[in-house]
Amino acid sequence: MNIRFLMFPVTSLLAVLIFFSFSAQTAEAALQQESRGAEVTELQEQLIQMGYLHSEATGYFGPLTDQAVRNFQSDFNLGVDGMAGPATANKLTEVKTAAKAVHGEARGEPFEGQVAVAGVIKNRVQSSEFPSTISEVVLQQRQFTAVADGQFYLEPDETAYQAVAEAWKGWDPSQGAMYYYNAQTATSEWIFTRPVKFTIGKHTFAD
Repeated sequence: MNIRFLMFPVTSLLAVLIFFSFSAQTAEAALQQESRGAEVTELQEQLIQMGYLHSEATGYFGPLTDQAVRNFQSDFNLGVDGMAGPATANKLTEVKTAAKAVHGEARGEPFEGQVAVAGVIKNRVQSSEFPSTISEVVLQQRQFTAVADGQFYLEPDETAYQAVAEAWKGWDPSQGAMYYYNAQTATSEWIFTRPVKFTIGKHTFAD
């Protein structure tokens, strides 16, 4: 018996089995219509907090939750299928990180100013000069005052989430700025060397 030719179908069979096993795990991990349980409740609570779901968290994934997920996916350039799979779950986490930064840095500022702060985060994510994910940008050492002084760890409000959504849908009041600072409280001499674009509220935006 030719062992070499025997190994080929066996190897192929193993590859197929691994593929379907992975697909099944992925499908199982995705929350979708008719899903129930604590994970659905957690998803609904996130969507309520972000302003996408306007009902109670019931633990049942029905049409309202499906539409809320679709709206979130549309706002953040994900495939719109109403299923909360790994990509959607990761984006929910990233958006919360951005909202925490906006809330910590700019709560009390005009809404335009909050969107501008979110815009700076987005601009950095899209720039080759900064990390490529929201979490890495926000948590980069000595970049955001709110992370250093603990304001980042406050729970963001719906306005902060709305500001992040507006920025990701394309509104950029910062006009491409990579930096912003409060001229009255900033302690870095370097930041004052950046070319100033304009000021919104208490924040000066710069290149």
